[in-house]
Amino acid sequence: MALTRAKKAELIASYSEALKKAKSAVYVKFKGLSVADTSTLRSKLFDEKTHYTVVKKTLWKRATDAAGIKGEAPVTGEELAVVYGEDLLIPARLSYEFGKAHKESFTILGGIFDGLFKNQSEMLSIATIPPREVLLSQLAYLLKSPMQRIAIAVSEVAKTKA
Repeated sequence: MALTRAKKAELIASYSEALKKAKSAVYVKFKGLSVADTSTLRSKLFDEKTHYTVVKKTLWKRATDAAGIKGEAPVTGEELAVVYGEDLLIPARLSYEFGKAHKESFTILGGIFDGLFKNQSEMLSIATIPPREVLLSQLAYLLKSPMQRIAIAVSEVAKTKA
């Protein structure tokens, strides 16, 4: 059944509103994904205040144009779903983790990050950024390593002079 013009306008408005609230959106292919897997994904996303919506591509394009998203939109296939949320990294990270378990039926196609379109490889690199806590511990290790080496060197010099 075809959508009426009023229903299309309502969908474009809801997509535009979602884009205004979201800081990032991930385009995913979901062909062959079972209803049970979709429900599992939605519950994981809901816990992180992130949303999963199957969209009509032409109406989504109109919404992105209206929202002023810059760049060239990634190429999508037959079907398109969007994972979006108010956090910059969580939609991409959760989509990537879910895609690892469902390789044949769920893949990242690209997305929108901080108001710019990103292709598949860029979104995958964003999805694999470690969490904040891991980055802080890596930074602490990098800062500790030179100080530790200096302490060892001073200790060795002290041993030779004693």
